[in-house]
Amino acid sequence: MLGQINAVANLAVKDLGRAKSFYEGTLGLKEVEHMGAEVSVLKSGDTMINVYRSDYAGTNKATAVTWAVGDKIERMVEELKSKGVHFEHYDMPDVRLEGDVHVFGELKVAWFKDPDGNILNLINQ
Repeated sequence: MLGQINAVANLAVKDLGRAKSFYEGTLGLKEVEHMGAEVSVLKSGDTMINVYRSDYAGTNKATAVTWAVGDKIERMVEELKSKGVHFEHYDMPDVRLEGDVHVFGELKVAWFKDPDGNILNLINQ
């Protein structure tokens, strides 16, 4: 039933202006709709992300959004680092860290957080 309908990610933030600055200025997403002081709809590729103000922002301890960047992962990590993004390092079995990229065999993943602590990542798929 829903398998052929696009889904939209939702990210809670405490300060919509600060979040928009990060998502637009740092990550390069574009705002396509602004709904007052509470919601901003941002375009990422062919998908949308609703960024909305909430007192519960940053309470999710799992990855909220993933960008599949293919073989550009290392270059994108360096570009984001040059814009002030700090990458997270996690200690996991059978995983080696190459700079800021976690390597699981063929799979490469780099995790970072937005200003409210939402966990985001890049993956080489």
